[in-house]
Amino acid sequence: MSHPYANFLKKLYIAIAMIIGGFVFGVSGFMLIEDLTFSEAFYTTLIILSTVGLAVVKDLSEAGRWFVSVLIIVSIGIFAYAVSVLTSFIMEGELRNFLNYRKVRKAIDQLHQHVIVCGYGRNGKQACEQLRSHKQKFVVIESNERTLQELKNAEHDMLFIEGDATKDEVLLEAAIGNARAIITTLPNDAANVFVVLTARELNPKLKIISRASEDSSEGKLKRAGANNVIMPDKIGGTHMASLVTRPDVIEFIDYITGRINIRLEEILYNNLSDRLKGKTIRELEIRNKTGANIIGFKTEEGDYIINPNPDTVMNPGAKLFVLGTEQQVAGLLQVLQS
Repeated sequence: MSHPYANFLKKLYIAIAMIIGGFVFGVSGFMLIEDLTFSEAFYTTLIILSTVGLAVVKDLSEAGRWFVSVLIIVSIGIFAYAVSVLTSFIMEGELRNFLNYRKVRKAIDQLHQHVIVCGYGRNGKQACEQLRSHKQKFVVIESNERTLQELKNAEHDMLFIEGDATKDEVLLEAAIGNARAIITTLPNDAANVFVVLTARELNPKLKIISRASEDSSEGKLKRAGANNVIMPDKIGGTHMASLVTRPDVIEFIDYITGRINIRLEEILYNNLSDRLKGKTIRELEIRNKTGANIIGFKTEEGDYIINPNPDTVMNPGAKLFVLGTEQQVAGLLQVLQS
């Protein structure tokens, strides 16, 4: 499993192994050279390795004294190495970072129905801002050192993992088995294909959204298992051209989508209270009760209807698309679920 403190843990394990090895060496030597019992040999070794200066259990032979001399030199080396490892870890501020890492790991392990964002570049950062504005739980996977420092210094507490998103163990560390969606925004299309393949294998029910740079990558990503493929460069060009051909329409859409207090929300059949299931849009009285507007409808067969007829029935699997202010949408959710 990926671990940002693998180097320190390796040194710590070496120090522990050296201490254990020193004890085994000391106990074995005293039992063979001085014919001590196990308890006597362990006690004598502990005295020497701990440098407390207590007397040994019996006078030593010449061979025993030479062995003790060697053991003392070994113990000094072990002690110096262990102290250097711990001192560097504490003095360089790594102890605090390690405790923060453990805290983040615990929080990630408790996530359920969250979103994984692979890459915290321009697109990844925008995705995170949208998820945060909609109060969605998410965790970021990033490998770039400079970007990781940005995540550490972020104004909002960010759950993130340092690692390569194309690796199985890193996605598992992000609790992909409990996730509901993954957004991969890596700059390399081949890396995104690999993430999609791995994610689909680890969680077949996962919704996968991938970034693509080349037109040829879209089909590959879809075949790999991506539900949606977004091409930011193509969208950007189309958007700029539309500002020439339909400037007011595009500016109005930008106005709606860019304002934090305006939301385009989807209402699922399962989100309705039992008394409203099977009712028509007219009977829901959404506009009269909340001021929000129904602008779209998705049938149980997956077809989309713009400005649906008021007599359209909310059947199982159907979905409404509603536009309104933050307060109107909040009131709408309360009305529909009560």
